[in-house]
Amino acid sequence: MASTWWPCLVLALLFSEAASGFSRNPLRLLGKRSLPGGAADGIEVYSTKISCKVTSRFAHNVVTTKAVNNADKAKEVSFDVELPKTAFITNFTLTIDGVTYPGIVKEKEVAKKQYEKAVSQGKTAGLVKASGRKLEKFTVSVNVAAGSNVIFELTYEELLKRHQGKYEMYLKVQPKQLIKHFEIEAHIFEPQGISTLDAEASFITNDLLGSALTKSFSGKKGHVSFKPSLDQQRSCPTCSDSLLNGDFTITYDVNRESPANVQVVNGYFVHFFAPQGLPVVPKNVVFVIDVSGSMAGRKIQQTRDALLKILDDVKETDYLNFILFSGGVTTWKDQLVQATPENLQEARTFVKNIRDDGMTNLNDGLLRGIHMLNKAREENLVPERSTSIVIMLTDGDANAGESRPERIQENVRNAIKGKFPLYNLGFGNNLNFNFLETMGLENHGFARRIYEDSDADLQLQGFYDEVANPLLTGVEMEYPQNAILDLTQNSYQHFYDGSEIVVAGRLADENINSFKADVKGQGAFNDLTFTEEVTTEKITLWNGDEPSTFSWLDTVTVTQDGLSVTINRKKNMVISFGDGVTFVVVLHQVWKKLPGHYDFLGFYVVDSHRMSAQTHGLLGQFFHPFDFKVSDIHPGSDPTKPDATMVVKNHRLTVTRGSQKDYRKDASVGMKVACWFVHNNGEGLIDGVHTDYIVPNLF
Repeated sequence: MASTWWPCLVLALLFSEAASGFSRNPLRLLGKRSLPGGAADGIEVYSTKISCKVTSRFAHNVVTTKAVNNADKAKEVSFDVELPKTAFITNFTLTIDGVTYPGIVKEKEVAKKQYEKAVSQGKTAGLVKASGRKLEKFTVSVNVAAGSNVIFELTYEELLKRHQGKYEMYLKVQPKQLIKHFEIEAHIFEPQGISTLDAEASFITNDLLGSALTKSFSGKKGHVSFKPSLDQQRSCPTCSDSLLNGDFTITYDVNRESPANVQVVNGYFVHFFAPQGLPVVPKNVVFVIDVSGSMAGRKIQQTRDALLKILDDVKETDYLNFILFSGGVTTWKDQLVQATPENLQEARTFVKNIRDDGMTNLNDGLLRGIHMLNKAREENLVPERSTSIVIMLTDGDANAGESRPERIQENVRNAIKGKFPLYNLGFGNNLNFNFLETMGLENHGFARRIYEDSDADLQLQGFYDEVANPLLTGVEMEYPQNAILDLTQNSYQHFYDGSEIVVAGRLADENINSFKADVKGQGAFNDLTFTEEVTTEKITLWNGDEPSTFSWLDTVTVTQDGLSVTINRKKNMVISFGDGVTFVVVLHQVWKKLPGHYDFLGFYVVDSHRMSAQTHGLLGQFFHPFDFKVSDIHPGSDPTKPDATMVVKNHRLTVTRGSQKDYRKDASVGMKVACWFVHNNGEGLIDGVHTDYIVPNLF
């Protein structure tokens, strides 16, 4: 989760007043003039650009804001950027009148200490703080001398996660004034190919958005540009304030010819796994709900509304129960029950009558739910091929029964014993969210904060939708031990529909040609294994000095200036020159358990009759018919392979009968074809000698 490693940034800059016009006043993080900010008091923001480059789900984002102080004295300006909680800052620079001052990125605890020290000394410093559901805020302030220009540039990166079938890139737009040059631009490159691409903004109607937004995708590339004019930014035709205040979201997904995709770059690999179309594994869910006095009013009503909607989505193959805790613990049923229509109707009645009361005995509520799941499994009350989940919702800290966070964590850990995940939902801000998050992570789950807004019930339902459809349990990603060195987490309790598992690692040998990746898991009806054969060999097409790199795992067609190149995944590459000749390069994959067996490429000409009569070369000299005669067939040194005499090009040659594989119709096995073998490197058959056709390089 984002808070396990909280990247922060410290700028250790100190300027002399005479040299830069900066004051030595302590840093004020939330000054009245902020960037992007108002043009009041002479500070004008004239350019803001958010540039995003996504490659294989990994986003590299650069936020650049340019401003000028048109006042006749120095002004303090704060630069505010809200970035996703899952992102990490990699760079920040401050450029004043052409002089660039770099920042230093530190981890959470170190950054906080250095930040406080820098502020106490009057230096310029920045820090990341949480600011909302999906965002954290980075803020830094600086005094800008009269007439000076300042450029703020923040770089952050994040791995885009797949939720409910789409990758989401979330950008906060809040310039606070009309900006002459405002732009969001995203370039997306996905080796698997892009299947869908969309963009939407919460602050603008679709009609207005359409005139400022362009989006397109083709093959592996996608592009989104949002570039509103000054008039399009106005909140009304005659207004001077901006309507750009909200969320700009880009979503996309990739083509999936197989459940897995492995990409290899510079000695490292990343393995994406997202199978589709599998039957849903039945689940056993216990909802552990805080009904203490602090949940009174709106929160308990929104909880009831969310649970009622969730009950509408529960499948009849699922089992469920409700545990309510306040000062004590009560249950809907003594044990898990199947989600039959009759039981669901009874559950709705129970949920509608949930009332708040008393204190918060979180420890006993959780342990009761965990014990109920363990008992159901031990006594075969639930299907053997089913998975168990605990979902706990609370709005405060424990204050009844066992209230020490570390002891509650220990009790829960010992009760679950790694057998199923715990998902903690923290309602509001008056709770120890770090405690909930740690406890979730320790038990193969996570924590999610539910914000006290009008849509809190939708937030709860949205979380449930993410875990409602497990397709696999006990997922193990396996790789050859001698081929892989470092590896990220490669075992997961669940794979949920619409999500994706990502594993990365380092190859032991950068020159390795191929390795096998296996994914094993338990499905709704049987155990499943998905195997991906990974090749590191590349296909590079050059357009002048610009290369385009592909692999034998791709399926793609590139056409330009009459040349067409088609790569058929793991099979062949077809090269066509307009209406002329077509070449086929076949990837022959062999059984590698015998020494000396290596994959090889076969080069074939499909329609050689289209070649010019002037064509020559080791192969080209045979594209057109020539005269030859074979006679005097007699036993050779090998009884199974007779010899003969061939007369060709005024030469008498001894040739031997044998066979060769023709792979034009069957690229994997080939068809055996009888032929005559010419000895001595083709001497007498080819023009010249074989060494005439060997060159030191191709260019």
